[in-house]
Amino acid sequence: MHKNRHNKILILTAALFCFVGNFANAQYPRVREKIINLPTFDDRFLHYGYYVGVNFYDFKFLYDESYYEVKLKDIEVQSTTGFNVGLIGDLRVNKYINIRIEPGLYYSKRDLIFHKHPLFADDSDRFREVKSTYIHLPLMVKFSAARINNFRPFVLAGISTDFNLSSNHKNIDDNFSNVFKTEPQNFNYEIGLGFDFYLFYFKFSPSIRGIFSMQNELIPDSVNDPADSPWTGASLKWSVGGLPSTSLSNN
Repeated sequence: MHKNRHNKILILTAALFCFVGNFANAQYPRVREKIINLPTFDDRFLHYGYYVGVNFYDFKFLYDESYYEVKLKDIEVQSTTGFNVGLIGDLRVNKYINIRIEPGLYYSKRDLIFHKHPLFADDSDRFREVKSTYIHLPLMVKFSAARINNFRPFVLAGISTDFNLSSNHKNIDDNFSNVFKTEPQNFNYEIGLGFDFYLFYFKFSPSIRGIFSMQNELIPDSVNDPADSPWTGASLKWSVGGLPSTSLSNN
């Protein structure tokens, strides 16, 4: 699982840099004079924009010692490609620093595969589908390098909160009735990098970002002893994140 996660990160990062290289070659042919697009664009105090992208949400597990005492294997996560869309509000602090708010809607789906347990009635109990629809509210700081013609790299860092509209936290059922529950709100930290391309009419900004939860997202099953649940009793903490969100923005 971790190997596949790292491979996805490397593939997305390599794809971003290949895209940037090809785009830069197309934008800046080898001529003596460069045409500077939008020369005063970054001087404005406030910018608005939007973004669209894809995501690969994962789960991170911290197990109780008793989980390994009974020789159970790690829970597998099969992440699928989700999508995200949102708005951007960008506030200029100085030439190199901007503060951004990026409210958006994120959709993801993760398939959990539990290994055989004595309490599973049949093989279908080993599988749980976790669909999540997040209202994502990040507060980011953007650190930009000096502009080179119509190209400018940047890094991002900040914090965010998510409201999970598909958490099932109010449902009285649990995994014994095939209902998987998570916390309705999460807090995260985020880091990322990207590139600004100044086109004739607007600025185009591909980026890649990691979103990492700072809390336990799991709601244990409602049994007399929470440790008795084969789905939630063996794990102390589940957190979302670990894989990047890749976005294209116009701001």
